[in-house]
Amino acid sequence: MHFVALGFGVGAAPVAPGTIGTLVAIPLYLIIQNMPALWYAEHVLFMFVLGIWLCRATERDLGARDHPAIVWDEIVGYLITMFLAPPGWIWIVLGFILFRLFDIWKPFPIRALEHRVQGGLGIMLDDALAGIYAWLSLQALAYVLI
Repeated sequence: MHFVALGFGVGAAPVAPGTIGTLVAIPLYLIIQNMPALWYAEHVLFMFVLGIWLCRATERDLGARDHPAIVWDEIVGYLITMFLAPPGWIWIVLGFILFRLFDIWKPFPIRALEHRVQGGLGIMLDDALAGIYAWLSLQALAYVLI
């Protein structure tokens, strides 16, 4: 359980565990990218709900609120970003950059929710919202550029 919450171990990286955790999402995305949209959304929703439980238990056992080693939320946030993304590595990289930008920046209401909602839901929610911001941005770029 903790192994998954820690992004299959990469969350233990001494530098930039969130960024490295997001990199783990890329192979997962490559596996599910060609699923029908409904299946993709169902898989990501399942991963989000599973993450609430995984992150809550791992946070409790680590004894620290939203411990940086917990990166399952970054994995799910990136997969949200990539929903219905155009094919190609440029979009994978743009999605990565946009997700990391919004995850670090935490525009309204993400930062406010991050402080109000705690536990597994709080851990998952801020990255899911960052993923939604990044998804909207990626879709807008695709609309303009394609």
